[in-house]
Amino acid sequence: MQIDVFTSQRLQGNQLSVFTDARGLSDSEMQDLARETNLDETTFVIPRDPAVEVQEGVKVRIFTPEFEIPFAGHPTLGTATVLQTLRTRNGMVKASDASTSTIVLDLKVGKVPVSFREEADGLFGEMRIRSSFFSRL
Repeated sequence: MQIDVFTSQRLQGNQLSVFTDARGLSDSEMQDLARETNLDETTFVIPRDPAVEVQEGVKVRIFTPEFEIPFAGHPTLGTATVLQTLRTRNGMVKASDASTSTIVLDLKVGKVPVSFREEADGLFGEMRIRSSFFSRL
């Protein structure tokens, strides 16, 4: 799925391609798909058992057309927003609770929580990261 991040308007902001089920894809296949999308970043969600996701977060890998990267802002927020929207649509989160919940992404730099709140122009996601993440980049 392709989305626009950092905007409330279609065809604006930063483009992002999100593969919501990358189970079974090899590293080279993910790289090939990222190269094919030709966007700055493409993310791959690797679903795990729900109990593991509660403890460890949702596993996500981020690729540019050239290589994998451990962290980037717009892919993290965009992927979390896609996952939050899917959770709401699938009844995993009640629509009334969707604006106050948090998703934890398990990235190469570690766990990154993204919290959501409803604003006048839509759902707003906010992430908090430790400064030590940047020493790992």
